[in-house]
Amino acid sequence: MAQTTLSHIRASRRTNNIVYAVRDIVTLAQEVAKTGKEMLYLNIGDPNKFDFATPPHLIEAVLKAMRDNHNGYSPSSGIPAAVKAITAEAEAHGISNIHDVFVTSGGSEAIEICLTALVDPGDNVLIPYPGYPLYEAVLAKLEAVANPYFLDESSGWQPDVEDIRGRIDAKTRAIVLINPNNPTGVVYERETLRRLLALAAEKGLVVFADEIYDKMILDDHEHVSIASLDKEAPVVTFNGLSKGFLAPGWRIGWGVVSGNGAILKDYVAAINKILRARLCASHPMQHAIPAALRGEKAFIDQCREKLRRRRDITHEMLNSVAGISCVRPQAAFYAFARLEIKGSDEDFVKELIRETGVVAVHGSGFGEKPGTKHLRVVFLPPEDVLRKAYANLLEFVGKSRGKGSR
Repeated sequence: MAQTTLSHIRASRRTNNIVYAVRDIVTLAQEVAKTGKEMLYLNIGDPNKFDFATPPHLIEAVLKAMRDNHNGYSPSSGIPAAVKAITAEAEAHGISNIHDVFVTSGGSEAIEICLTALVDPGDNVLIPYPGYPLYEAVLAKLEAVANPYFLDESSGWQPDVEDIRGRIDAKTRAIVLINPNNPTGVVYERETLRRLLALAAEKGLVVFADEIYDKMILDDHEHVSIASLDKEAPVVTFNGLSKGFLAPGWRIGWGVVSGNGAILKDYVAAINKILRARLCASHPMQHAIPAALRGEKAFIDQCREKLRRRRDITHEMLNSVAGISCVRPQAAFYAFARLEIKGSDEDFVKELIRETGVVAVHGSGFGEKPGTKHLRVVFLPPEDVLRKAYANLLEFVGKSRGKGSR
C-alpha cells in the first residue's frame, strides 16, 4: 500500500479578518483561572449566568410543544403563531407596511442572513463604533467592508448624523443602528433617528435596526423603533428572546422587513432563498415567542429594577477615581468606560485579568474613536460582586497610573 503524505489544509482567506473580542478574551481568562485566582467576570452579556432566570411560562410553552411532538422541521420563516405574534408586536411599536417576518437561530442569524442577501464583495455597510462586533465579523466573511461611523461620547454616545453623511460612498448599501446600544447603553433620541432615516432615504440605504435591548430601558427614556417613523423607508428590525426575555441559550431571534414593497421585493426574495436553504430555527423553541410577546411581563420590571441599582453602582464607582470615567448608561446592562492610560486598552485589559482576575473587554474590540481608549463592563453580576470587581479595577487603574507603565 502506497504511503500517503498529509498536506497542510489551507484555511479560507475570508476568515483572516474575523475577530470577536467578547469571546476571544475568554481564552486568557481560562488560563488565569487555572492558577487558582478568583475570577470576577464582567465580560459576557448572559443574564442567566447570574441571578436572572428564564420566565416559567416560556419554559412551559416549550415543554408543551415538545410533548405535543412539535419536534420536526417548521416552516422556514417560522411557525404561524410566532410570525403572527411578532407582527402584532411590531405593529404595537408603530411599524407598518410589513412585508416579511421570519424567525431565526438567534438575532445573530437574522443579521447574517440579511447582510448576506444584501452585499457583494467590495460593498460597504455603515456600522457604529462602538458597536456589537458581530457585524464586522460577518462583513469580513462576506468580503464586504465595515464602514465605521463614530458615536459621540461628548453627547452621551448619540450618532453624529453629519459625520455619517461624510462616510457614505457609491459602494455603501446599508446603515446599522443598535438602539439601545451595546456597548454604551445609550438610547437614541427621536430627532436623531428622524435625521438618520432622512439620510438613508436620500442615499438609498437599507436601515438595519438592532433593537434586542428594547425591553431594558432603565430610566424614563423613550425608545423609538426607527421603522415606525416612515412607513416607506426600507428597514429590517431585529429582536429576539435572548435579552429582554432572558433566554439567550435558546437562540431564538427574528427580523421584520418593512417599507416600500416595490423597492424591497427582490431583497425579500433573496432573504427567503437563504431562509429556505438553512431549513428553520429550532421548532419547539419557537413556541415560546407567542408566550413571551403576549404573556405576562411583570418579570421585566423586576429585571429592570435590579439593573438600575447595578447601573448606579457602576456609574458611581467608575467615575470615582482619576484615570477612568463613564457616561451613564440608559438601557441594557453594559457600560463603556473611558480610560486615560498609556499603551493600548487591550494590553490594559489583559494585565487587569492577570493581576486582579477582573474580566472585562477592551474597547478597541467594539471600535472606538482614534486616540481614545475604553473598556466595556457588564453589570449583570450581583451588587456585592460588582463592588468587589470595581474596587479591584479602580485599584489597578491607580497603580497603573502611578507606575506610568501605560
